[in-house]
Amino acid sequence: MAQIAEAEFIWKNGKLIPWAEATTHILSHALHYGTAVFEGMRCYKTEAGSAIFRHEDHYRRLERSARLIGMDLPYSVDELVQATAELIKANGLTSCYIRPIAYRGYGAMGVNPRPAPIDVAIAVWPWDAYLGNEALENGIAVGISSWRQRSANSTPGGVKSSAGYLNSGLAHMEALDHGYGEAVLLNEAGAVAEGSGENIFIVREGKLATPALSDGILEGLTRNSVIELARDLGYQVEERSLVRTELYVADEVFFTGTAAELTPIRSIDGREIGRPGPVTKALQERFFDVVAGKVPAYKRWLYTL
Repeated sequence: MAQIAEAEFIWKNGKLIPWAEATTHILSHALHYGTAVFEGMRCYKTEAGSAIFRHEDHYRRLERSARLIGMDLPYSVDELVQATAELIKANGLTSCYIRPIAYRGYGAMGVNPRPAPIDVAIAVWPWDAYLGNEALENGIAVGISSWRQRSANSTPGGVKSSAGYLNSGLAHMEALDHGYGEAVLLNEAGAVAEGSGENIFIVREGKLATPALSDGILEGLTRNSVIELARDLGYQVEERSLVRTELYVADEVFFTGTAAELTPIRSIDGREIGRPGPVTKALQERFFDVVAGKVPAYKRWLYTL
């Protein structure tokens, strides 16, 4: 899950540079104060060629995240979209994970980030299932974390920032230490928020529910896509607050995310949910058909290189 398969080039500040030369100074502001925003995307191999899922939408979210922490990106969404396509082609990849990051670089120290320059980089590399192929097939065991989701009035969940993911890292390490594959975080009010890097859905009596944005979650693009796919398939979907006991008694539970894609949850806190159920499997099949370019109605989500 954590291994990176090095590619040949990385895009940084408008140029393609060799992978090993994509370095930054030890006194870069982001390293000390977490002043960085990032995205995660996937490029899939389709019958029409390689295609990036929700490409422009991800960069628009990056732009929003940057604006919310007082960063004006020096590149437009269109420029970043073109740079990513160029980078994937230069590396000769047909499918890959994509990690753009904008961060405050070297030049100033102190909690005020504004004097520090803004650097932007994009890296791509081959990456399989984030939680493992076995998890996609049979589901994953998760545990409710003792760490609470960061407050919307401290580090907003709507900002995809490096600072916010310290919270995720603490929860994920705790889950691994307890023998689980992933964590589920509650917010300060005790409502279900999300996984350490994923949104979460439950299925009960054929109906889906997922935490509302007001519960402090990331506005996930895969989450948004699955909601649309589910409704188009005739399922009822609610965006509302969930309590932890609803996870325990759900018929089906699954994660969504760029890295996790659509990963079923097999058990929660040792309470068995079971193998992936019919709704999860139907949505999983639909999602993978969509990203493979097999469903014309959703071709708008694919940016073909």
